[in-house]
Amino acid sequence: MKNFKGYKMNENKTIFKILRQMADAVTQTIGRNCEVAVHDFADLNKALVYLAGDVTGRKVGAPITDLVVKALHTEGAKIKDRYNYKTTTKDGRSIKSSTIFIRNGAGNVIGAFCINIDTTELLNASQAIEEIVKTIDLNGNDNRETFATTIGETIEALFEQAVSIVGKQPATMSTAEKIRLVEVLESKGAFQIKGSVDQAAMMVGVSKYTIYNYLQKIRAAHAVNKF
Repeated sequence: MKNFKGYKMNENKTIFKILRQMADAVTQTIGRNCEVAVHDFADLNKALVYLAGDVTGRKVGAPITDLVVKALHTEGAKIKDRYNYKTTTKDGRSIKSSTIFIRNGAGNVIGAFCINIDTTELLNASQAIEEIVKTIDLNGNDNRETFATTIGETIEALFEQAVSIVGKQPATMSTAEKIRLVEVLESKGAFQIKGSVDQAAMMVGVSKYTIYNYLQKIRAAHAVNKF
């Protein structure tokens, strides 16, 4: 990994001390579903120098994330902050994140202040409320349409529709409910799209081979029901 140097160490110590205080303040204010990570770019291999809260399961000394590596590579010194983007943990929990890039007095990018909020429980609650207040077309039609700019957005829109039908976030679903989720995606034609299995696996929090196994069971059951 590339090291980002060329800045005054005393100034940096002061900056990172303040960032630690801010991390504690944010997590104490928002609560147990919030995590704040402070990254020092002096060594990207162990960039995580402070962690308040526990959402992603990382420890101090962990490397920088792939999102930040890509951003540093493509944008360099002109790197821009990222706000309110969605990520998914390995076990399928939904995370709302913001990443702020930190500069010293000379304008050098020296680190990042990352806020991660686990929204899984909130999304489950909102889906329960939606079930109560929703209305339907009298003909039973689902007329929702997403005007995506990438195929990934199309897959994500189909996935969110399927999650809404099942009524739970993937991290809290039983195996049977995950199979039901995949069945809904199959009925919507999601798996006709290239790369959809990999993306679905990531969002459900299982391997792509598990998704293929679910699909095999679903398609076999449908084939039997035809006769």
